[in-house]
Amino acid sequence: MPVRSNRHWPRHLVALLVVSAAATLLSSCATKPMPASVSDTPVDLPRFMGTWHVIAHVPYFGERGHVASTDTYTLQPDGDIGVRYDYREGFDEPAKSLESRATVNDGTGNRRWTTWFFRVIPTKFQILETAPDYSWALINYPGRELAWVFAREPVMDDAQYRDLERRMAGHGVDTDNLRRVPQVRDQLGRLGFADPKKP
Repeated sequence: MPVRSNRHWPRHLVALLVVSAAATLLSSCATKPMPASVSDTPVDLPRFMGTWHVIAHVPYFGERGHVASTDTYTLQPDGDIGVRYDYREGFDEPAKSLESRATVNDGTGNRRWTTWFFRVIPTKFQILETAPDYSWALINYPGRELAWVFAREPVMDDAQYRDLERRMAGHGVDTDNLRRVPQVRDQLGRLGFADPKKP
């Protein structure tokens, strides 16, 4: 018997499956064990606040194809952290943003956070390492093959990036999956940089 193509499925069923898969992926981040390679040195939370450029990441459905992307963290009076993700789908495309919040997990030296996507789905955010001057940071989601390289400046030279790749690998991250995020137009098409969603 021939297999029926999914292009004949009702649109609402396809949408439901996509949303369900996304929720499963995100919620599973909260159930995996933490790796033990994180430094015991506490993160200076006020110094970590502010805007970070996404220099590289392991692409996934929520960020794939984005350019000029940044994460901005703001410490709230109640101790929570406001999170705003800004991005474009191409350098000629309009800027977009997504907002969420995070809470810092007690007893983790400010390194492990719970972030709340869509305000209801908890996931884990872990600061693996920061530069002494907080000019760069290495981030992952424990238990998932997701990781980020952040920097305060949008452009990072190749030598610095290779050093951070080595550091990330030392934390157990498979850096073969990392892709650099174009932050300026001149980076488009360069080796190791991801393609934008829209030209």
